[in-house]
Amino acid sequence: MWLTVSCDLEFDIAVATPFVLMLRPRSGAQQWIAKEEYRLDPEVPVFEFTDGYGNLCQRLIAPPGHFAIHTLARVKTADSTDQAVGAPFIEIQNLPNGVLEYLLPSRYCESDRFGQMATEITTNAQPGYDQVAAIEDWVRRFIRYLPGSSDMPISAVEVNQRQSGVCRDLAHLGVALCRSISIPARFVVGYLRELEPMDLHAWFEAYVGGRWYTFDATQTAHRGGYVTIGYGRDAADVAIYNQFGPAVYPVVQRIAVWRN
Repeated sequence: MWLTVSCDLEFDIAVATPFVLMLRPRSGAQQWIAKEEYRLDPEVPVFEFTDGYGNLCQRLIAPPGHFAIHTLARVKTADSTDQAVGAPFIEIQNLPNGVLEYLLPSRYCESDRFGQMATEITTNAQPGYDQVAAIEDWVRRFIRYLPGSSDMPISAVEVNQRQSGVCRDLAHLGVALCRSISIPARFVVGYLRELEPMDLHAWFEAYVGGRWYTFDATQTAHRGGYVTIGYGRDAADVAIYNQFGPAVYPVVQRIAVWRN
């Protein structure tokens, strides 16, 4: 399907402030970027680079005063997310080098704390895709999805203790559970069509059967309409903006996704 996605951020800046932004989706296996807009007001020099996870990032210094960022992309994305019931577990020695880091604990995904729990959740599942599907289903059934309930990232251990969270939190727990049984998993941030309430969204992907598959415990069924902005080990790697110096927060944040 064809989707248009947009993000508008506005800040009131007290002093010149360095930013690193991650707002440009890039073409990949599940999406193709046909058109983009990227506007800054006021205009400032921007330097773009690709980070260690393949995400497009932009460096700039925002001047004092009102500062606005507008992005828009027209994207061809999958009509539905791929499923592969029975896709096998890939033994560690056969994983691509670039996938290995997604086996390790990270700041918000303490996978070394979940081995027994993940083993119990997946007891009756065939190794590989079916184990991840069992984890996704468990998180969906036992962790309450409460949009807007948290502004600050919390770790998978905290999510499991609270038994509730936003999309980011459910993704962290899914990632940690997968990694704890040696299935590579990565955190994803982007857009989702018909998300209610509309906002940026987070989900996770697991590497089984020789490729990455999408999993999202906040949704009741597999569907299309996902547009990826960035991948990482957890939310610390895929913030849509990082600013340095005195803290600033958006006075306006508007996210939109529509089909065309």
